[in-house]
Amino acid sequence: MIYSKLGHTDIEVSKICLGTMTYGEQNTESDAHAQLNFALENGVNFIDTAEMYPVPPNSKTQGLTEKYIGSWLKKYNTRKDVIIASKVTGPAPDFSYIRNPLRIDKKNIKSAIVNNLKRLGTDYIDLYQIHWPQRQTNYFGELNYKYSEDNAREIQDNILESYEVLNELVELGIIRSIGLSNDTAWGIMKFLEIAKKKSFSKIVSVQNPYSLLNRIYEINMSEIAEIENVKLLAYSPLGFGVLTGKYIKNPPKSSRLSLWNRFDRYSNKNSKDATIKYVEIAKKYNLTPTQLALAFVNQQPFVASNIIGATNLDQLRENIESINIKLDQDILEEIESVHSNQPNPAP
Repeated sequence: MIYSKLGHTDIEVSKICLGTMTYGEQNTESDAHAQLNFALENGVNFIDTAEMYPVPPNSKTQGLTEKYIGSWLKKYNTRKDVIIASKVTGPAPDFSYIRNPLRIDKKNIKSAIVNNLKRLGTDYIDLYQIHWPQRQTNYFGELNYKYSEDNAREIQDNILESYEVLNELVELGIIRSIGLSNDTAWGIMKFLEIAKKKSFSKIVSVQNPYSLLNRIYEINMSEIAEIENVKLLAYSPLGFGVLTGKYIKNPPKSSRLSLWNRFDRYSNKNSKDATIKYVEIAKKYNLTPTQLALAFVNQQPFVASNIIGATNLDQLRENIESINIKLDQDILEEIESVHSNQPNPAP
């Protein structure tokens, strides 16, 4: 396994991070424990979760993911061995069962962290992230920035308020570091600006989508990663499983894309066409499509950790073992050829 520091901190995280959003929906508690044990045994020390998980979210299962992780921490006494990242939910009309109103402000963040800690059965969280921002902007596949009626001053005041409470939680030792998720270059730079002015704990990461089908991050945020050391926690590196190639002909009936149409972001025609070409490249070099897709993400210099997910141990094993694969220049050139002809088909 490869490890690196998280931003400016002394927190060392594995290049492979275990994503857990299936725990409580597609995976039972015993499944979750087996995955967590396997990951830890194979060098993965970084676990990502969120208060709204599992996904698809609903009021009956909300919080089960953190509870399953918490029961694992207690049963196997593993808290000292892992780095836990969690999130506070951003505004969304469908999630009023979490809190109502659901905002990223002092009241909501403090309420969220109390319940995060309770479910996880711990007294601190290593990385705490805003799941998505409280402003109209480009995330979850949205393109073409749309001007809103939101007052610019209110947007900036909200960011300051949220940052103040997160910094307070760092000072109290309740969280060790702060991260963003589903955010933009402007959002990252705004937090960095405030940190400098107010001497707040600097944000250490942004958790955004990144894969062979979505390399939007490279366009401007990779520069921030290099210069400001706020690197990427890459989620959906397999494009909801599309890049495994299993959806090209006969998709498994138990897979996410077969069960829920909310995961069709990576299933448009251009994505399928690009995936077919990536699968061909993988076969040419005696790799599985999964190995090719994950290895590509793993070796990007702006990626702090690659968040993989699985519903069974065979998938998890293949995902983790991708850390041992190094794509050479010939393979990378063929990947770039596909990307140049069909850039970012699933933003």
